[in-house]
Amino acid sequence: MYNLFRRIILLRSPLSVFSHGFSESPLKSLRFLSTSSEIASSPKSASLASNIVQLKNKRKAVLAFFGNHGFSESQISDLVKKVPLILSANPETLFPILLFFQSKGLSSPTITKLVCSAPQVLNRSLNQEIIPVFDYVQAMLGTVEKTVATIKRFPFILGWNPRISVGPNIELLKQIGVPDSNILKYLQYQPRVFLISSIRFKEIVERVTEMGFNPQRLQFLVAVFALRSMTKSTWDKKVEVYRKWGLSEEEIRLAFRKHPGCMVLSEDNINDTMDFFVNKMECESSSVARRPTLFAFSLKKRILPRGFVYQVLLSKGLIKKHKNNFSLFEYPEKRFIEKIINRRKEKIPGLLELYEQKLMDSRR
Repeated sequence: MYNLFRRIILLRSPLSVFSHGFSESPLKSLRFLSTSSEIASSPKSASLASNIVQLKNKRKAVLAFFGNHGFSESQISDLVKKVPLILSANPETLFPILLFFQSKGLSSPTITKLVCSAPQVLNRSLNQEIIPVFDYVQAMLGTVEKTVATIKRFPFILGWNPRISVGPNIELLKQIGVPDSNILKYLQYQPRVFLISSIRFKEIVERVTEMGFNPQRLQFLVAVFALRSMTKSTWDKKVEVYRKWGLSEEEIRLAFRKHPGCMVLSEDNINDTMDFFVNKMECESSSVARRPTLFAFSLKKRILPRGFVYQVLLSKGLIKKHKNNFSLFEYPEKRFIEKIINRRKEKIPGLLELYEQKLMDSRR
């Protein structure tokens, strides 16, 4: 802990300004300067020296506090890098925050992990911010266990003012008929969807409604989440990418209604996927658009390895060439192996091993 303190002092201390032009460390330079009769006799110097001692003592106390509450040296070092001002904190204000999480059933390792992933929580007011957020989420989700699980997955929510930033958006969804169960599902697993200005959120909801999504279906919120993740100009750019592959506005809109994730992909990802199916598989672009779930699959980790199997089977005459042969890519992994590979393993020994090698290569 002492070595950690020395490293942090040398990196973060305002004393480093004294080292400019000297080969010695900041602390050595300070000792040299403090022995100078001119500086030593200065009232400002005495005040500075007193402040330095107080700063060092405060930093020692903060480091000791974290060390005594389960934080490793590397975790403490990371905290200081992320939030340097944490060294000026008062341990007496930090302890109640840790104690609060402990009272909610979080173990010491879980608390340290949460704090390290969202150190800003230590700058929050326990009574005015942390507790109100926790109580609001718990009131929505119903149990402490679900609330703790959500906070562990998304610790950033502790920085919300939920009644202002989240409440109006949730209320709007309820007004248009979105079921509570769907709202709570997103609050628990994708809370970011609600963290947006109520004006912008309303615009997105109205746009999704105009596209024909049913508020009663979970797909409605999936579409809201997709549009919330991009600006209007980004949407237009992706529409243009699809148009270059010969798709009409209506085909693009229909694809989005079936699978909103097809518009969340990067432009390069859209191009690469379309290129594979149109140019390698010789599929019609409109046929690909009618199966937009294809864009949910990783090109590198799923589509290309399965495309390799398809080409092998095609070359051996064990599968018919079909311009719309998409099911091969849509099968769950277990079914793909059983239905596509194992049924032909006697005619092509080692096909499974070749496929598995392609999968391994895709992970490198």
